[in-house]
Amino acid sequence: MFDYSLVHWATFVSATVILNLSPGPDMAFMLGQTIRGGRAKGFAAMFGMWLATACHAVVAAFGLSAILLASASAFSVMKWAGALYLVWLGYQAIRSSGSALMPDNEVNNRSENSKTTVFRQGFFVCLLNPKVALFFLAFLPQFVVAGAGSTTSQLLLHGILVVVISGLVEPPLIIIADRLSQRVRNSVSVGRWLNRALGCLFISLGIKLAIYRQ
Repeated sequence: MFDYSLVHWATFVSATVILNLSPGPDMAFMLGQTIRGGRAKGFAAMFGMWLATACHAVVAAFGLSAILLASASAFSVMKWAGALYLVWLGYQAIRSSGSALMPDNEVNNRSENSKTTVFRQGFFVCLLNPKVALFFLAFLPQFVVAGAGSTTSQLLLHGILVVVISGLVEPPLIIIADRLSQRVRNSVSVGRWLNRALGCLFISLGIKLAIYRQ
């Protein structure tokens, strides 16, 4: 069971690393939270997205993602929910003050800026992205090998390994982003403009998702 060749693993790992490094709402949210609140917030966002990714993997393994592929209505509902959520996050970032970037500031310890909130936001940013669900539905079946186990077990294995590989790729990115942003994080004026830039990015990603066609 799970008897794969070296070429199989090399192809899968390479494709997954490229997936993790590709720009998108998940990466933008994770690095944006790191810049705003330091590595603790970045890791909170990352863990939330990992949980959502695992959910996508499980759903794809049991074939439920096919509903999105077959049902235009289901796809539209999920697409618009994700787009509106990104736009809302962008609006919140634009209207916030630059003090949210200051790690020792009292404002940063309020509930709306807590790591739990960032974790929850990261989870929904990833979960409500239908492109992620459709990606898993298209990506994982390519690595199912006849005789290596049941289709469901193979899909689950590779889906969970996507999260595991994320654990090797994304933490260094958060640490690098945190170090690069430390010098500007204590500046309220810089923080205000970073919030606005991040907000505009989220809104643009939300619009891009809204016009995305299945």
